[in-house]
Amino acid sequence: MANEKIWLKSYPPGAPTTIDPSRHASLKEMIEESFAAFPDRIAYEQMGRKITYREVDELSRAFGAWLQADAALQHGGRVALMLPNTLQYPIAMFGVLRAGGTVVNTNPLYTARELEHQLVDSGAETIVILENFAHVLQEVIERTQIRHVVITSIGELLGFPKGAIVNYVARRRGKGVPPFQLSGAIRFKDAVQKGRRMALTPVALGHQDVAFLQYTGGTTGVSKGAMLSHRNMVANVLQADAWMLDTFSNAPRATTMTVLPLYHIFALTANCLLFLRLGWHNILISNPRDLPGLVREMKKNPITYLAGVNTLFNGLLNTPNFQDIDFSSLRCTLGGGMAVQAAVAERWKQVTGNVLTQAWGLTETSPAACINIPGEDFNGSIGLPIASTEISIVDDAGNPLPIGQIGEICVRGPQVMLGYYNRPDETAKVMLPDGWLRTGDVGHMDERGYVYIEDRKKDMIIVSGFNVYPNEVESIVAAHPGVLEVAAVGQPDQKSGEAVALFVVRKDPNLTEQQLIEYCRSQLTGYKIPKHVYFRKELPKTNVGKILRRALRDEISA
Repeated sequence: MANEKIWLKSYPPGAPTTIDPSRHASLKEMIEESFAAFPDRIAYEQMGRKITYREVDELSRAFGAWLQADAALQHGGRVALMLPNTLQYPIAMFGVLRAGGTVVNTNPLYTARELEHQLVDSGAETIVILENFAHVLQEVIERTQIRHVVITSIGELLGFPKGAIVNYVARRRGKGVPPFQLSGAIRFKDAVQKGRRMALTPVALGHQDVAFLQYTGGTTGVSKGAMLSHRNMVANVLQADAWMLDTFSNAPRATTMTVLPLYHIFALTANCLLFLRLGWHNILISNPRDLPGLVREMKKNPITYLAGVNTLFNGLLNTPNFQDIDFSSLRCTLGGGMAVQAAVAERWKQVTGNVLTQAWGLTETSPAACINIPGEDFNGSIGLPIASTEISIVDDAGNPLPIGQIGEICVRGPQVMLGYYNRPDETAKVMLPDGWLRTGDVGHMDERGYVYIEDRKKDMIIVSGFNVYPNEVESIVAAHPGVLEVAAVGQPDQKSGEAVALFVVRKDPNLTEQQLIEYCRSQLTGYKIPKHVYFRKELPKTNVGKILRRALRDEISA
């Protein structure tokens, strides 16, 4: 069903059209090669504390050994990581992979309901969790398979004097952080210390072994674990590396700043793994909401590369003193996760002198599938299919459409997931014969091979780059005793791109907007909480009774 690969003629000179994932037997092998190649370079930095690649090698080896011995981690066993951007994250993540396990990335801001679903669905038996959020685990642990809890704090590996660390913002603002009292929990530094006295048993990993269970609503339905194999992840790192080509040649620094959360697939591949392969210095930002603090960090540490979402770039541009930063070393700014707005891209270039390069992908594609050529002026497209990647625009029957016609965007390449964990029915909905993935995004390709997104085929809402699925929000709101009917849609929002809006038919005439929002706050992660509530006497429906979300979106977008 593939179209002719017309995008290849638009590739920059020297850009490889294919990559070879067999260069590495596994992601574990790629990781360990970097440790051997750059032992004395600074690998990660957090709040001024720096660790070398040799230290990451030693610490992750020790943690992997502890997982094998004390947590009885077997080949393919799942370990949940519920951490923000801290030094512990790469150490733990590499430790799990080196021990032969599968990483289950978990949003630290999950509510108890969301956390329980992911832990039960993944079958994780071990979790590494920041203590600020461990009380959420306490609520659900008895209903999960978790048997081993590793608890840590923001400052645990920093070596700062007590009281010198500013606490990461707790989920329940203003209410403090309840103490964590689970019997048998071990602190991260203690697990690592024990692991130093143990041997890490080598585990043979291959391309088809699952490296990550990366949870997403996918293109349909409730949150599911996309099985990202070692081959998927190796391929996407090699694809991203190949696409950068000479972008970083002659750069005065080799420094990136990771502002997006590492548990999100974008930062995981485009920051953590790519620049591990390149041997860069990676500065981890634990609290990206503190934009003035982020600007101070950027003034102290000029960077060569920055990845983010439109809302981050827009926020920085509107933060005092941002324009005073030295951008002379900045070689690439990569925008993904949500549409980059032309006005933001234009202003970014005016202030920084650097083009904001738009990219596109999905959790199911590890994630990169299309990227614009670095340094090429912003054009509103999501770019060209990257090396070893094919894009086809198809109709509802799966037939390829001519150039310029609008249809569903399908992707094929070595970065496309194995499928959804334990969900063959959901996998069958998106995987077509011969390895094609239906993305649920609607768009077209121009005669040069550039791809443009027109709309989303499904009703997914994107808030600051994070996916919000209306079915989930509606199911929560519908359980409120004062609600008769509800529909959740995306409403354009200047700050976050989109915000969740509710249309509600009341059962209780006294029900208020604030009551509903507070109710949602107890059940949903922050970015899923509705920002607007509209009360109606009835909701538009099809002749079979299905609520017409599109009509509601059109109403608030008009």
